[in-house]
Amino acid sequence: MSHSQVTRIFAVRHGETAWNVDTRIQGHLDIPLNDTGRWQARRMAAALADEPIAAIYSSDLRRAHETAQALGEAVGVAVQTDTGLRERGFGSFQGLTFKEIEARWPDLALRWRKRDPSFGPEGGETLASFYARVVEAATRLARRHPGEAIALVAHGGVMDCLYRLASGVSLQAPRTWELGNASINRLLYNGEGFVLVGWGDTQHLADGTRDESSDGDRVGHAA
Repeated sequence: MSHSQVTRIFAVRHGETAWNVDTRIQGHLDIPLNDTGRWQARRMAAALADEPIAAIYSSDLRRAHETAQALGEAVGVAVQTDTGLRERGFGSFQGLTFKEIEARWPDLALRWRKRDPSFGPEGGETLASFYARVVEAATRLARRHPGEAIALVAHGGVMDCLYRLASGVSLQAPRTWELGNASINRLLYNGEGFVLVGWGDTQHLADGTRDESSDGDRVGHAA
């Protein structure tokens, strides 16, 4: 594929929610942005306002869609939802804090911390199936836009999958990269795979963002 056919991707994590602050697992629960999250979304949108973004794809969950809407308004592009960009389904873990999960199910929490690809909470997704879903969605959407720039607005777990996909890091490797709220991450899709260009850009935010995510992803935990 020639350089002119490469797809530029801006992968953006949603802004902060009250449950992010509480380190409470959101998963597929539809939690809105808090005031800080809405401010972060506006700042992210302003930072990308001059980019020639041809399409914006968002998780259908409210926290991501609200973030995507801010970007859509800034660049004049309608937001399209795609359930493939949803956070990992955490089933029985959803609504609980990390400490509560570890207290109730220490054995399951250990498998989660060790990033067991075959583990999924009751009613939730395994890490392996979640990763496969994200890879399928990102590849499908990138292939639609050769030679264009697109935005994928989603969740901490999705961002983690994209980083691993583009950098060749295994699913079970501990995470050493940040997944800040409203961070901008840059990738290329060349028709054969993804290439990491830049990660964790939060220069558009005046103060620090929370990396400890209750989407279901933190250092040592499954995405």
